Amino acid sequence: MTSVLAQYKKTRLWSWARENWVGQLVRFFRSCRRECRGWVRAEHVVEPGVAQLTESLAELRVHSCDDGSGMLDTEMPIFLLATAWRSGSTLLQRILVTDRRLLLWGEPLGEMALPARIAAMLSNCVSPVALRLWSSQDESLLSSPATSWIATLSPPADDFRSALRCLFDRWLGEPARRRGFTRWGLKETRLGAAEATLLHWLFPRAKFVILSRHPYDCYRSFADSGWGRLYHTYPEVCIDSATAFARHWNRLALGLSALPAGFPCFHLKYEDLVDRKTDFRQLESWLGIEIKEEIALSRSVGGTARRSRLNWLERSIIEHEAHEGMRALGYSN
Repeated sequence: MTSVLAQYKKTRLWSWARENWVGQLVRFFRSCRRECRGWVRAEHVVEPGVAQLTESLAELRVHSCDDGSGMLDTEMPIFLLATAWRSGSTLLQRILVTDRRLLLWGEPLGEMALPARIAAMLSNCVSPVALRLWSSQDESLLSSPATSWIATLSPPADDFRSALRCLFDRWLGEPARRRGFTRWGLKETRLGAAEATLLHWLFPRAKFVILSRHPYDCYRSFADSGWGRLYHTYPEVCIDSATAFARHWNRLALGLSALPAGFPCFHLKYEDLVDRKTDFRQLESWLGIEIKEEIALSRSVGGTARRSRLNWLERSIIEHEAHEGMRALGYSN
């Protein structure tokens, strides 16, 4: 009986070791293969420069108090921008919409990266000379077009801005108002400083809430989720490795942390959010809403991390690719 019991314990011990140590070793080598392949294939994404975009937008002289139709601008959308996926953006989104007047859409058509493409278009696709000519056209040409030089006649720059604004308002604002919400906005994990600059140009009274989380924890949750591939822009930029993820995180962290003084943004850290260190009273006063954070914080939704920490290769890759953004946001290695 004793020998049978000893044999049983030995078998169970080997089964435990195989399940834990051997399983961990297999997962580690699979992770190494994925990360090495990802490091080789990952592309550097160059997002529109904020300075160049700002210069282009300045040529389209639009007064911030006017929505382009001659009426006072009253729209105050809220844009929640996070430094990557698995940063707690959905939790903060749920906290903000405890004000029943507010609807924040969640990453609508995110892979299309519409704001990013428009920002790139405005930054790079029209020369400064053409922009100046466009914004200073002589309206008197319209009084006698048949006998005037109208080869490059275009509608006024204000109307172009109004058209872009109407795109976002009709896509995001009108559906929210139709459902009874008086405030609207979106939550995104792909948009950086250039896109924030574009949205602020379109909606001068908009407010931006910027959320960050340590990239080690972001990627641990991302890698453990089993989601496979995500895209910054489909199908060009795939996020499927620590390298691609860290570069995406670093790009957003550097840009959003360096928005100019006076930009209407409120920075938060996920770590403070879950440790109940966030001053929600200050946030709700700044946004002009009423936040009942305990409602959202009372229920855990969407957790994916299974490991307590990343393996050394994943940590090394993220430290190498995201050290600048980590330093800018005060995260240690």
